[in-house]
Amino acid sequence: MLWGGNLGALEIRAEGGSTRLLERFPYGAETELAPGRREVIAPRAFAERIEAGGEIHLLSQHDYAKPLASTAAGTLSLRDTPEALEIRADLDGGTSWAADFLAAHRAGLIRGVSPGFRVQDGGERIERRGADVLRTITRAALFELSAVTRPAYPSAQMEQVAAS
Repeated sequence: MLWGGNLGALEIRAEGGSTRLLERFPYGAETELAPGRREVIAPRAFAERIEAGGEIHLLSQHDYAKPLASTAAGTLSLRDTPEALEIRADLDGGTSWAADFLAAHRAGLIRGVSPGFRVQDGGERIERRGADVLRTITRAALFELSAVTRPAYPSAQMEQVAAS
């Protein structure tokens, strides 16, 4: 299964044609994906693939045709802590979709971060809470993170800072 989501504030600062995007995806934040269906990403659930150095992309709206940065290109770096996945991306604005992304953010349309991942075998716990179900992701292969209009998790934060 490939899915993920997050909602938060995105603040972007640019200087000269270079833009730095900082994002924070906190672990342990429960969200309601649909009525009666809740999900939480456990601390360091993405650690295995990040530490192995697998290629991970930052995309606009989960669209692989609109890459903004990647670990392979050296424009995306990830720091996995017990509290959160910390993301730093350097954007040069040299593509039409990057310019569109920045314009959409300035207009207040891009509001969060959504991770795209595949849950690994044995990487989830399912709990019943009355009529509701809580799924806890404990181990998942992270393939991409996306800046999105409508994310599912309410606690991610993004900010844009001047690149130094």
